[in-house]
This record gives sequence, structure tokens and C-alpha cells, in this order.
Amino acid sequence: MQNAYAKIQIIVLNLILTKSLIMKIINSKLHGIIDYAFVLLLWFAPSVLVLDHKATLFSLILGCIHLALTLLTKFEFGVVKIIPFKIHGIIEIVVSVALIAVAFYLGRVENEISKYYFFSIAVAVFLTWLLTDYSSFQNTKRIK
Repeated sequence: MQNAYAKIQIIVLNLILTKSLIMKIINSKLHGIIDYAFVLLLWFAPSVLVLDHKATLFSLILGCIHLALTLLTKFEFGVVKIIPFKIHGIIEIVVSVALIAVAFYLGRVENEISKYYFFSIAVAVFLTWLLTDYSSFQNTKRIK
């Protein structure tokens, strides 16, 4: 188990170091759409998958946190616009790595479905982070 986790960490670190070599096909507008769709997924998937209590609660809370992050981000789909888009990206990579630990924890205390669900969510967040161009949003608001 620890050996597998160590391998995942090495893969993640290598991808982080080579992120600039990977084509960034998701701009800030598309990222916003993905974020809101992701919130809906986090809210409705537990019912569809009939997840146990802890996994359901964690998914609902994560959905609320991700909604707050999206609403507060400075990009096209943000509402309050106080979190820079690049910081939004840093938060997403940290969350994707943390979700791997959550997946293994819930897999032990609940069931395999919870484990695979959160592992899939971690991979989705990581791929979104990896493929997003966090410099694509240009704040066009000018001070007069």
C-alpha cells in the first residue's frame, strides 16, 4: 500500500515538473464550466452511486467548498472575484493529492465504491489542473 502511494507521489511530482511541456487545452472559460459541472457531480453522484454516509457527507461538503472557490475566483465565471486564477489552480492540485488519501481512507472504513469514487474524483481534478492554462484569464478591468 505504501509502495503504491510512493509511486503515485513520484508520478505526480514528475508531472508537476513537466507541466510546462504538456499542452494546456483548457482555458479559463472552459475551466469555469468544468468547475460548475464538477460541483453538480459532487452533489448528485453520492445518490446515484448509493455511497455510504461518510463518503456522501464528504462529497457534499467538497462540492460546497468547490462552489465557494469557483464563485470567489477571478475569472469569467467568478462572482466575487477575490482569488487569483493561479491560486485557484494551486488549491486544485493540493486537493487532488489529498483526495487520493481520502480515497484510501474511505475505502478502508466504508467500501471499495467510495475508494474508487474519490480516486476518480482525484484523477479528474488532477487532469483538469494539468490541462488548464492558468495564465489564460486576462483581467480586462482597468482603473480610470
